[in-house]
Parts: sequence; structure tokens; C-alpha cells
Amino acid sequence: MCYRKSKYGDMLLVHYDGFLETNGTRFHSSRNQGDKSPVWFTLGIREVIKGWDKGLRDMCTGERRKLTVPPSLAYGKEGKGKIPPSSTLIFDIELMEIRNGPRSHESFQLMDLNNDWKLCRKEVKDYLKKEFEKHGYSPNDTEHESMVEDIFKNEDEDKDGFISAREFTYQHDEL
Repeated sequence: MCYRKSKYGDMLLVHYDGFLETNGTRFHSSRNQGDKSPVWFTLGIREVIKGWDKGLRDMCTGERRKLTVPPSLAYGKEGKGKIPPSSTLIFDIELMEIRNGPRSHESFQLMDLNNDWKLCRKEVKDYLKKEFEKHGYSPNDTEHESMVEDIFKNEDEDKDGFISAREFTYQHDEL
């Protein structure tokens, strides 16, 4: 049974194997590292390739997923390390754990431009846009709106159309 699905802003712990689609060569595995450690990252903030940020949403702990990631959502025309330019990648991913992402009063203040102690959709949208631009990523309008809606769906506990400082700062579980 799935009690919680992954969403943007969550911290995920995954084991994975990555393969080149062209010949099946494994280019990386969290299971074959020296310490065989799974990997932690925050979903949706470009800590990982775009294909993972898109493909690992709505996952349950214990779920395994096979992602086929085109070059445009991976390493593009440049490639990286053992990954040749313009490569489609295949990932076998197992979600080990989901945790609430980092929250702080300081990050709330960065978003709350009018200092009214609540975030409207525009403030969240503008903040996300700036953060993505800092990392060289610009989601299309549909993707950007989807992120904002996902955030409000999960964070606006009283459903008043705003995320209060309390709703933002204190971790809570979804119902």
C-alpha cells in the first residue's frame, strides 16, 4: 500500500542503474559504488537530470521504475563523462525512502515579497522561475504551472489559496 507519493520538493533516496540505450552498457550504478550507497536528492530543483525530476514524481516507497530519458532531458548534445553526446539513457530506479524537503524561515522570506506572511501563486511562481534560471533551466509554461499547482495542492493545508509561514515552515504529512 502506498501512503505517500513523491512530489516536487521531497527528498528521495534511490538506488539506480544507468545504461546507454544504444548498446546496453552500464555507465553507472549506486549498487556498484565502493560503499554501495543509495543516493539522496531533492526532487524538482535540478539536483539531478531533468528526466529524473519529471520521471520520479508520484512514486511510492519500494516502487521500481524504468525510465527512458532522451538526450534533451539528460546530457544533451554535449554528453558527460562516459555518456556520449546525444545519448538516450535507460535507468532502473528503486525508491527507498521519501522525506519532507528542507524548509526554513529564511527561504520563506525570500519568496514573501510583500511581507504579508503568506505566499500567493505569483510569488511561488516567480521564485521558482528565478531559481531555475540560476541553474540554467527554464521549464515550459505548462510544466511551470504544474509545479506551482503541485506545491499548492500539498502545502496549502487550509485551502485558502495561500501558503502561510506556518504551512511552509512546519513539516506535515499528506492526508
